[in-house]
Amino acid sequence: MLVQAEELLRLEGISKSFPGVRALDNVRLDVRKGEVHALLGENGAGKSTLMKILAGAYRRDAGEIFWEEQRVEIRSPKEAQDLGIGIIYQEFNLVPQLSIAENIWIGREPKALAALRLIDWPALYRKSQALLDELQLDLSPRRPVAGLGVAQQQMVEIAKALSLNARLLIMDEPTSALSEREIEQLFGVIERLKQRGVGVIFISHHLDEVRQICDRGTVLRDGAYVDTLEMQGVSEEQLIRLMVGRSLDQQYPKLAARRGEEVLRVEGLRRPGSPHEVSFAVHAGEILGIAGLVGAGRTELVRSIFGADPISAGKIFIFGKERRIDSPQQAIEAGLGLLPEDRKQQGLVLKLSVCENIALASLKELVAGGLLRLKEEDRQAASYVESLRIRTPHIRQQVQFLSGGNQQKVVLAKWLASRSKILIFDEPTRGIDVGAKVEVYNLMNALVQQGAAVIMISSEMPELLGMSDRILVMHQGRISAELSGGEATQEQVLAAAMGGGNGAH
Repeated sequence: MLVQAEELLRLEGISKSFPGVRALDNVRLDVRKGEVHALLGENGAGKSTLMKILAGAYRRDAGEIFWEEQRVEIRSPKEAQDLGIGIIYQEFNLVPQLSIAENIWIGREPKALAALRLIDWPALYRKSQALLDELQLDLSPRRPVAGLGVAQQQMVEIAKALSLNARLLIMDEPTSALSEREIEQLFGVIERLKQRGVGVIFISHHLDEVRQICDRGTVLRDGAYVDTLEMQGVSEEQLIRLMVGRSLDQQYPKLAARRGEEVLRVEGLRRPGSPHEVSFAVHAGEILGIAGLVGAGRTELVRSIFGADPISAGKIFIFGKERRIDSPQQAIEAGLGLLPEDRKQQGLVLKLSVCENIALASLKELVAGGLLRLKEEDRQAASYVESLRIRTPHIRQQVQFLSGGNQQKVVLAKWLASRSKILIFDEPTRGIDVGAKVEVYNLMNALVQQGAAVIMISSEMPELLGMSDRILVMHQGRISAELSGGEATQEQVLAAAMGGGNGAH
C-alpha cells in the first residue's frame, strides 16, 4: 500500500453549480504518485463534473487545485494536458472517418518538415503501433475507426490518452464495453503505469473491479464528499452503504412471474453476410437473457428483429402472427421496444428535453385532434421522473445535460411509456450505479409480472444469472447453447460463449 507515496494532486473545497442544480459542494480529493484511486458514487453524485473541472472542460465556482503541492489554475483542456492530465471519457471522442493513428495523434501529428507542416506518416504509424502493442491490441494503425466495435474504440481512446505521456490518467468507466480478456489487458497496462509513477483516477460502477485494481477510494454522494478509505479488505456492502446511504438487501431481486403465451418467435433468421440462422422464442412473463463475448452478434440480432438492420432470410412471429418488420416504426407498431447499447447515438435526441424524449415512442397516444396534449405529456414525464428517480432540475431540461446514468433512465422511461409488450434491453445497466441497477431490475420484474416479455443482452455474468429465466448463449453469430437461468453457472455460459456448449441451434 502506497501510504508514503508523494502527493500528485489535491483538490480542496471544490464547488460547482449549474442552472437549477448544485453539482458539487465543498468536495475534496487527493491522489498520490503511482496510485490507482477509485472515485465512487451513484449517478448524479458529481463524479463526472469533478473530473471535467480537473480536465479543464468546466471552471469551478470555488475551491483550490494543487499539483505536486503547488497551487495551479486549470482553465482549459490544453492547460490540463500541459500539466500531464489525460482523461478517457465514458462517451467516445473519436472521428470515425479517420484512421486509428490519426485519432491517437490528432492535432499533435509528428512533422517531417515543420516549416511546411507536412505530417511524418511513417513516424505517425510507428508510434501508434507501439501504443497498440503496449495494449496488446491486434489492429492496424491505418484502419479507419468507423469499422471498429465499441470495445476496440474504447481501447483506441486509452491509446490516445497514453500518447500524452500523462502523469495523471482519469478513466471514466473504461471497462464498460470491454470483454474479460480486454479488461485483464487494461489492468496490466494500469499496473505498468503505476510502476512508472503515474497516478490513475478510476471511475467504475463495477465494485469487484474497484476492489481488485484500486489502492484507495473516495466516495461522493449528492455532490458532497463522504469518505476516503483504503480498498484492501473493504467489502462491496460497505462501499454500497457509503455510496447510496443505505444497504441493498438483495443485489438481484428476481421475482417469479407466471409464464404465459408465446409472444415472439424467430425462425431461421439470417443477416446479410452471415452463414448462420438463428431461431428462438420468448414468452410473456419471461426474462430471456442473451450472453456472448464481444462480437458474438447479440446486438446485430436484436437490431435485425427490431427492423434497424436488414435480414436476408427468416420469419418473425409476434403474438402468433407472422409480421414483416422492415423498420423500427413497424416494430413499435407491432409492440416491440428496443433500448439500444449506444444510448446517445441511437436512444436519445440530446437537444430535446427529458419530457420530449420520454414521449418519442408514444406520440400517437398523446395526440388528440391533430394536437399534442402538452399537459398529458408533462404528466407522463413527471410520473416517470419520480418513479425512476431521474435526477433532473425539471422535465424541460435538455437530456444532453444529464449524467450518463440518468440519460439511460430516460431511454427506459420512453419505452415504458410506449407500453410495449416485448422489450429488448441491450446492456440496460451499463454505466448505471448499483442503486439504480436494482431499480432497473425491479422494473423488469414489474414488467414481466404484468405480462410483458423482456429480452436482456448483458455482458455482466452475475446479472444474467441473477435475473434471467432462460439464457441463450451466442458464439460467432449463432446460438451455441440454451440454459436455465436458475441452474446455469458462469463456467457453462463462458464455455458456450467460446464455442462449446449444449443445445446448439
